[in-house]
Amino acid sequence: GYGQAAMGPFYCPADQTVYLDLGFWQDMQTQLGASGADFAKAYVIAHEFGHHVQKLTGASDRVRQAQQAARSQKEANAWSIALELQADCYAGVWAAHAADVSGGAVALEAGDLEEGLKTANAIGDDMIQKRMSGKVSPEAFTHGTAEQRVQWLRTGYRTGDPNACDTFNQ
Repeated sequence: GYGQAAMGPFYCPADQTVYLDLGFWQDMQTQLGASGADFAKAYVIAHEFGHHVQKLTGASDRVRQAQQAARSQKEANAWSIALELQADCYAGVWAAHAADVSGGAVALEAGDLEEGLKTANAIGDDMIQKRMSGKVSPEAFTHGTAEQRVQWLRTGYRTGDPNACDTFNQ
């Protein structure tokens, strides 16, 4: 299908592909107030690849089934939030191991994690809603609050363990 830069990068489970609109990086800074630093971009990309991990582990299929069985939109959204926060956590796990698995070619520098956390904060549902409409409607959240996104990115980075990313039982 056709997407717009405003959607940002996304993962398509049907073809198991991450799509990046390069115009989003500019939007991320100017419209969302996120960082434009390299690690901020790497965090967003790692988050999308986290969705691929979820596809491979079956988590995304289980969430889709749970959403279909949900009794309310709020319950369906809660499943979506857990999935998104897990992808944030997986991005943190990637960051924790990036230098090791790349032979040192990818290494976090001073301030990189903070740039990722700033971006996670900027793309929380509450922050986006506040910026767009001036009000926050928690019942419409699908990706998690700024605080939640920061918490799970930090958890993944701090532990370096994908098993610590169980956002479904929190």
